[in-house]
Amino acid sequence: MSKRVKPKYCIRCGAALEQQPSYGEIRPVCPSCGWVHFTDPKVAAAVLVERGNEILLVQRSYNPFKGAWSFPAGFVNAGEDPAEAARRECLEETGLKVRITRLLDVYAKKEHEGGSDFIIVYAAEMVAGTLAAADDANDAAFFPRNALPELAFDATKYILANY
Repeated sequence: MSKRVKPKYCIRCGAALEQQPSYGEIRPVCPSCGWVHFTDPKVAAAVLVERGNEILLVQRSYNPFKGAWSFPAGFVNAGEDPAEAARRECLEETGLKVRITRLLDVYAKKEHEGGSDFIIVYAAEMVAGTLAAADDANDAAFFPRNALPELAFDATKYILANY
């Protein structure tokens, strides 16, 4: 479970919050106006791009799992469509524009402290661009399914084993 920072003061009236039972959990609650703080989950989106029997992967630039490989992926911004986030992340990390073809799965497991609570994984096909690592990827490449490099996340391993 994440150790996310919880607010100390009410966003409505400014009163100091108290830890109280609310909706089945202990949550920050305003004793003055009754506002309850709910911690929103972090959501990420990823794409599985195949070229024949090869899979597009990016090499992570940062910890955790620096140097290991995963699908092009990243956090979904507030108000952003998850499929659009997956397309955007692929373009930012690989230089490739993709078209989402279908939803593969929603993987619900927080794998590390700064990670997402949910990752929405889409199948996608390339439509344009030139493969070039950028943003937070050290490298981007296609790998045969039977010769994959070290994979960073359980979510990546799960999707490759099941789709």
